[in-house]
Amino acid sequence: MSAYVDSCLAEYDCARAEGLGAVRTVFLGGGTPSQLPPDELVRLLAPVERADGAEVTAEANPEDVTVQWLQACRQAGINRISLGVQSLDEAVLEGLGRSHDAKAVVAAACRIADAGIARYSVDLIFGGAGESDASWRRTLTGVLSLDPPPRHVSAYALTVEPGTPLWRERARHPDDDVQAARYEICDEMLSAAGLEWYEISNWAAAGEECRHNVNYWRQGDYWGIGCAAHSHAGGRRWWNVRTPERYVKAIRSGKSPVAASEILPRTTRAAENLELSLRTRAGVPSGALATALTAEPRLGDLVSHVRSGGETRAVLTLRGRLLANEVACRLEVAGSTCAPPAMYTQRA
Repeated sequence: MSAYVDSCLAEYDCARAEGLGAVRTVFLGGGTPSQLPPDELVRLLAPVERADGAEVTAEANPEDVTVQWLQACRQAGINRISLGVQSLDEAVLEGLGRSHDAKAVVAAACRIADAGIARYSVDLIFGGAGESDASWRRTLTGVLSLDPPPRHVSAYALTVEPGTPLWRERARHPDDDVQAARYEICDEMLSAAGLEWYEISNWAAAGEECRHNVNYWRQGDYWGIGCAAHSHAGGRRWWNVRTPERYVKAIRSGKSPVAASEILPRTTRAAENLELSLRTRAGVPSGALATALTAEPRLGDLVSHVRSGGETRAVLTLRGRLLANEVACRLEVAGSTCAPPAMYTQRA
C-alpha cells in the first residue's frame, strides 16, 4: 500500500507540473480506499490542492468505517463518504461476496455522523441471487431508516461480467424483467422519501447531488490518478495501465503510466454529450429525437417534453429510463448542441 501511495503522489506531482491546479472535486474510489491505513490515507490526500468548498469523497466498506479511519478522513479533508452497502439482506450479501451485515451499516452511519462528516451516500445493487421484491423493499426501508438517513442513494442493476465466478453460474444470473421491477420499486420508495432521480442510477435530495459525477455527465475535465484511472481534458482522453503492479513499476522506472489515449472529434463529443445528457434529468434537446418520435410513435411514452432555459428538452420517463439504451440508439447529433445542459454549468 505504501508503494502504491508513493506512486500516486509521484503521478500527482507530474499532473501539477502539466498545469493541474486547485480542483473543485476529489473522488477517492474505484477500489477500496477504506482499507488504507489511516496514516496512508492522510498522506495520499495531503498535497492535493483544492478550491474553497471542494467536495472530497471517499468510498468505504461499512465494516471498514472505524473511529480511527474517520478521524483520518477529517484530517485529510474528506467531507463526503460513499458507503458500499449493496444490500441489507444477508443472503444477498453473501452471494455478492460481501463480508458486512446490516448491523455494520447502521454502525457506520452513526460513526460518520459522530465524526462530523455531514454528507454520506449509500450505494446499492439490485438483482442479486436470493433477492425478492419484499427483501429489496426491506433493504430500501432499512437504508432510509438509518440515523441520520442518507441524502443521496445510488442503485445499480447487477451486471454479469465475463470471466467472473458469477458468469459461470447461470442459475444466479439476474432476470431483466425482475430487475426492471426492482428499479421501479426503488424509484417509488426513494421519491417518496424526498430523493429525486437526477441520473438513471442516482437519487438525491435537492443540492445533494454528487458534484464529481455530475462533472463526468456534463463532459467536464478530470484527471485520474492511479492504476486504471481515466482522464479527460479538452477533448483528449487517456487512461493508465490496469494493474497496481504495472502501475508502480512504471512510476518507479520513471516511465509514464499512461496505457493509451485518444482525441475526440467534435462529432464524437456531440454524440457522447447527448448519450450522457439523456441519462440525466436535464434530458436532451427535443430535436435530437424529433425524427425518431415521428417515425416511431411507440417511443412517445418513453420521453416527456419540458421547457428549460428557453428550449424544449426531451426527458426520459420512468419507463424510458428502463429502456434508455434503446432511446439512445435513436439520438440525432445534427442540429444538437455540444454545450452542457443549464443545470450542469458549474465547473467541477
